[in-house]
Amino acid sequence: MVLALRLAVEASPFGDINSMIATLIGIPMHHVGGTLPGMIISVILIGILWTLGLHGDAIVLVFIQPVWLSNMSENLTAFQNGQPIPHIITQQFYDLWIAPGGTGALLGLVIFMLLRSRSQQMKQLGKIAAPGALFNISEPMVFGIPLVMNPYFFLPFILTPVLLVIVSYTAMATGLVAPPAGIALPFTTPIFISGYLATGGHISGTVLQVVNLAISLVVYYPFFRAWDRLKAKEEHASAQPQASAAIADADRA
Repeated sequence: MVLALRLAVEASPFGDINSMIATLIGIPMHHVGGTLPGMIISVILIGILWTLGLHGDAIVLVFIQPVWLSNMSENLTAFQNGQPIPHIITQQFYDLWIAPGGTGALLGLVIFMLLRSRSQQMKQLGKIAAPGALFNISEPMVFGIPLVMNPYFFLPFILTPVLLVIVSYTAMATGLVAPPAGIALPFTTPIFISGYLATGGHISGTVLQVVNLAISLVVYYPFFRAWDRLKAKEEHASAQPQASAAIADADRA
């Protein structure tokens, strides 16, 4: 199948897969990168690619990141000159408000795994993933659960960032929350601190992060419960033969 796909692409006007991606995704995303629809499309594409086992951020952001960085630079100039911030959608908007816990806004899921898991596997994975999630690193979750090719988490992994984009953009566009001031914070800056710093010292940035974390918790909860029940049943089923074998060994002894 892979060979057939390669031959089909090479026979097409694109010539190779890189040119095809650049034409079909890159050019359109560059034109809409700083808009709300463009942001929604970006997070959907990123989520879909990750669930297929591809690094969605690396693939999508190579086309759209120049727009975000340009917007960030213009915001910083306006902030330094005491002028209104011209752009909402920047690199910081995505990193700090749309991806708490990393791509897919997984911090809410990590919290449930730590506090509500019946499955020992899920609880242990939560302990392993929690330090990274605090610094917005999601790979331990993406590949540890795994979220790749996992139908249980396909919907929340994509839906949660879309909701956060809509809520965050609306809050900033209406003036309820200060927009990102163009301050270049690393994406690993912990939640709550980053919202305050990225807005130039406005507590509203932190409040929005609290709201976004709550949304992440609400969306992920039913899917977490279903997956946790499945893993707990698997653990119970595997423990039964082991317990029976241990009893049999004790009887023989």
